[in-house]
Amino acid sequence: MNKLTVKDGTEIYFKDLGTGQPIFFHHGWPLSSDDWDAQMMFFLNKGYRVIAHDRRGHGRSTQTFTGNDMDTYASDVAELITFLDLKNVIHVGHSTGGGEAIRYASKFGKERVAKVVLISAITPYMIADENNPEGVPLSVFDDIRNNTLHNRQQFYQDLTVPFYGYNRENAIVKKGIQDNWWRQGMMGGIKAQYDCIKVFSETDFTEDLKSVEMPVLVLHGDDDQIVPYATTAVKAAELLKNGKLIIYPGFSHGMPTINAETINNDILEFINS
Repeated sequence: MNKLTVKDGTEIYFKDLGTGQPIFFHHGWPLSSDDWDAQMMFFLNKGYRVIAHDRRGHGRSTQTFTGNDMDTYASDVAELITFLDLKNVIHVGHSTGGGEAIRYASKFGKERVAKVVLISAITPYMIADENNPEGVPLSVFDDIRNNTLHNRQQFYQDLTVPFYGYNRENAIVKKGIQDNWWRQGMMGGIKAQYDCIKVFSETDFTEDLKSVEMPVLVLHGDDDQIVPYATTAVKAAELLKNGKLIIYPGFSHGMPTINAETINNDILEFINS
C-alpha cells in the first residue's frame, strides 16, 4: 500500500494512478478515498493522473487521537503533495473535503494549485451563530456527536438515507451504495471521526475563500439534506474572486456517486475552460 509518514508520525494512505495533469481528491466525513471511485476512473480514462488520500483517522490511515483539525488536515495534504512533487494540480473536495481543499489552496498550495472544485462543501461555514443566523443549529451537530459516540454502527447505516436522498419519493435505493458508505465509515477511528464533527461544523473558511486567486467551481444540490446549499455554496461563491456556481435541482449530498455522470462532465468542462 502507498503510505506516507508525515511529520508527527501519522501514516497517510493514498492512491496514485495514471499520468498527465494531476487531480487530487479530498473525501468527506467519515469516508475514505474509496468514495471517489467514479471520479478516479472517469478522469484516469481521460488521461489525467488521479490521487486520493485517506484523511488522518479515516480509512486506512493511522487512527489518530491528535491532530484532528483542519489546519493539520491541510498540512498533511501539503506534505503528500510535496512528497509526490505535484504541480498544476486540480483539487476536488466533497463536503468536509471541500473545506480541506480550500484551506490547503489558501495556506499551502497557491504555487502548486491550478483550480479547485468544491462539491457539496461545508464552506464558508456550517454552524448557526450571530454572523450566520441561517446556519445549522449546534443541536444538530450535538446529535451527530452523540450518535457517533454511542450508536455509530446503526447511525452510519441510517445516515445514508438522507445523504443520498433515499427518503425522497421515487428515489432508486441501492443497498450496495449504502453498504459501501457504512463500510468506509466503520474503517475509520471513532476518536478522529468524533473530533472531525467539530471541524466540519465550526471551521470558518471565509478568509480562505476570499484569499484564493485561482478559478474555483462550486457545485451543490438544492435537495442536499446534509449541507444546505443556501448557507454554504451560495455564500462561498459570493466570497470567491474567480468562482463559478452550479446548483443542481433535486440533487442530494451524495451526488458525486449517484449523479456521477453529470458531476464528472461538469468538472471536466471546468478543467478544460
